[in-house]
Amino acid sequence: MHDTWLRGEELRLLGFARHVVRDDGMAAWLGDNGTPDASHGAQTWVTSRMAHIHYLGSLRGIPGADTIARQLMRGLATTARDATNGGWNEGVPVDTSDDKSAYTHAFVILASSTGTIAGDEVAREVLDDVLALVDARFWEPEFGRFADTWSHDWSERRSYRGINANMHMVEAMFAATAATGDPRWAERAVGICRFVIDRASQNGWRIPEHFDERWVADLEFNRDSPADQFKPYGATVGHAFEWSRLIAQAAPLSDDEDGFIVGARELFARGVADGWARDGNPGFVYTTDWSGVPVVADRLHWVVAEAIAAAAVLEQITGDPGYAVNYAEWWDYAATYLLDLDHGSWRHQLDETNAPSSTVWDGKPDLYHAYQCVLISQLPPGPSVAGAVRLL
Repeated sequence: MHDTWLRGEELRLLGFARHVVRDDGMAAWLGDNGTPDASHGAQTWVTSRMAHIHYLGSLRGIPGADTIARQLMRGLATTARDATNGGWNEGVPVDTSDDKSAYTHAFVILASSTGTIAGDEVAREVLDDVLALVDARFWEPEFGRFADTWSHDWSERRSYRGINANMHMVEAMFAATAATGDPRWAERAVGICRFVIDRASQNGWRIPEHFDERWVADLEFNRDSPADQFKPYGATVGHAFEWSRLIAQAAPLSDDEDGFIVGARELFARGVADGWARDGNPGFVYTTDWSGVPVVADRLHWVVAEAIAAAAVLEQITGDPGYAVNYAEWWDYAATYLLDLDHGSWRHQLDETNAPSSTVWDGKPDLYHAYQCVLISQLPPGPSVAGAVRLL
């Protein structure tokens, strides 16, 4: 019966995005009821995420999903590309003061990898191009990790290095190997996972997020901007779960499978201890300081989505029934507070009392975390979600 409910939630989530494609092929920023909000313009990372999940929907046999995915991929292949300097713009309208980010390019890889697996020739062309560019511009072989940002014209590589972009590059690299059969992308992902395990294990299993160009951690970064959407101060609870899942999925590809599983379990445990119901109310806080004290107590939908997905994967891999208990409790929380059955999708942000809020997220532009959570809950564990769907 639970699988039937999950399947229904897949359909409900994709139905919310039925108006997502703009005339230029980019994804619209969706408001609370799924209506496009033109005031936000179009973001390449949102377009990529929407293309990715609709390709997944296509692979799952959901009518209409393939059409939307292909329209969005053609937006990525044309509108989102920088025809002058190369690479992908952050969004439309184009602002040449915007840097080019590894974060955005990671999602272009993810979308085009999933599209390649779904049989879209345009996606394969985009995948070949973006992999070559990322390899040339962002990959730093001396560190075995990806740089974060370049200036718009590629004239200057910025000094900041970040774990968030590398986390999404790990997902993208696994997807690229699933799409192309080239093992070097997955090998890079495994190496990044090892780095995160090593650094987190030296820091009470709280993952340092921000670094300089030599990969020296800056634990005070953004202390004055603690609720930043992408680079908040301190430890990000949701990333403990996201990395836990990715590392567990990567474990069979590593030369230390047991060590990877230990690391995944420790990160999961830290996320629960630091994040869950810290103020007496259910839900996960967004961030903590380096001693585990909550800094931003608002609840973001993507955090519980990643916690559920990690619990589902770890329960399958380890057989530990405790993960099944966590899984059920957090789905109950999501159903009670996050699923918006009146207007669609999931509420993206709640305050510490679980009342709707919008200080970090405005509207409902992101289905990626919620849809993947629902899908991963139904899949056998594997390094690539699309690769796992293909095997069903």
